[in-house]
Amino acid sequence: MKVLVIGSGGREHALVWKLRQSPRVRQVYCLPGNAGICQEATCAPGDPRQIETLLAAAHQLQPDVTVVGPELPLSLGVVDEFTRRGLKIFGPTQTAAQLETSKSFAKEFMQRHQVPTAHYAVCTSEEELRKSLGLFSTPVVVKADGLAAGKGVVIAPTREEALRSGTDMFSGKLLGTPAASVVLEEFLEGEELSFLVLSDGERVAPLAPSQDHKRIGEGDTGANTGGMGAYSVDSLADPQMTEWLLNHVARPVVAGMKSEGMPYRGILYCGLMMTARGPMVLEFNCRFGDPETQAILMRLESDLLEAIEAVIEGRVSDGVFRWSRDASCCVVIASGGYPGSFVSGKPISGLERAAELKDVKVFHSGTSAHDGKFLTSGGRVLGVTARAPRLSAAIAKAYEAAAVIRFEDMYYRKDIGARALKPTP
Repeated sequence: MKVLVIGSGGREHALVWKLRQSPRVRQVYCLPGNAGICQEATCAPGDPRQIETLLAAAHQLQPDVTVVGPELPLSLGVVDEFTRRGLKIFGPTQTAAQLETSKSFAKEFMQRHQVPTAHYAVCTSEEELRKSLGLFSTPVVVKADGLAAGKGVVIAPTREEALRSGTDMFSGKLLGTPAASVVLEEFLEGEELSFLVLSDGERVAPLAPSQDHKRIGEGDTGANTGGMGAYSVDSLADPQMTEWLLNHVARPVVAGMKSEGMPYRGILYCGLMMTARGPMVLEFNCRFGDPETQAILMRLESDLLEAIEAVIEGRVSDGVFRWSRDASCCVVIASGGYPGSFVSGKPISGLERAAELKDVKVFHSGTSAHDGKFLTSGGRVLGVTARAPRLSAAIAKAYEAAAVIRFEDMYYRKDIGARALKPTP
């Protein structure tokens, strides 16, 4: 079979890497890919934000199935357009993807279907924002309604800062484009959990649990990013908790989407906070997470293509996945200045040495190639990922590999997974 993967980040590199391991896959394409992906797949030029470009690539390459990595093509209706032309594609439709593309839609949907989530208010003007802030204690969470590449969330310690952040979202000052609405949420405390399931519109199958690290600074400080690292270990969600999450979050969401005429097919990413009141949904994503995918797929022992086909053909079952009992850890190496401004084009060294380490895989995110050398070309540059029988060993191995990689002004957090290693009080 021939498979086309849409996207250019670390998530897409992990998808390409795992799909290539299927005995049924003879060719993997990626549009547009990156320098690392191009070593493992045939990269096709093009802008994944242009549906016509994606359709033209599918017409030329004739893939048997297309896998959508990032959220933007989903929000533009790529699945609808491919399906209309009889092309097999993995991912939710444009209307189903509203669970990610509109935070106000997601909050109101959860309220309709009794899915546990934080108290909230949807504001469509600065006046509404000002009035609604009186309903919340501080800190308060301020979220831009639409897509923001993981950067549209501000945890404001005061109402004044919340008002300023919300006003900047409305004006476009904070994210570059004006937000149509802003969501206020109560601040939840606890451990975060990334709980992903595969859905064929009726049934769901859980993936291995993981935990992301969103903040740029160690100790979860500083600005939100697209993700600075993740780890996966079974103890994040034991069988009893997994079943609870399936029964109270994943299955109600899939059943609710079906009942509202928007059958959900693809990956449903449930971002959760494990609070003293129980698990609460922070957000939904309608695709694989990044960098969670790197950590999760490092543990997958079954055929990813088979699981994707089960979604498209409506036959998802509990036996879709088979997982290693090993733990895994992904450490993201970023350009200095990220998530703010940064300089690209820095030569990268040490990748060959890192690749020689056992049970280590370096996934490329923002890289390009010139004259046989790898260069930085994005904020998040690499996802150094390792697996081992114990989480502590997986973390140590990922940092051992990260330590041999070099480029000017590179930065990575030194505490990915550290909280999981602390003894329980």
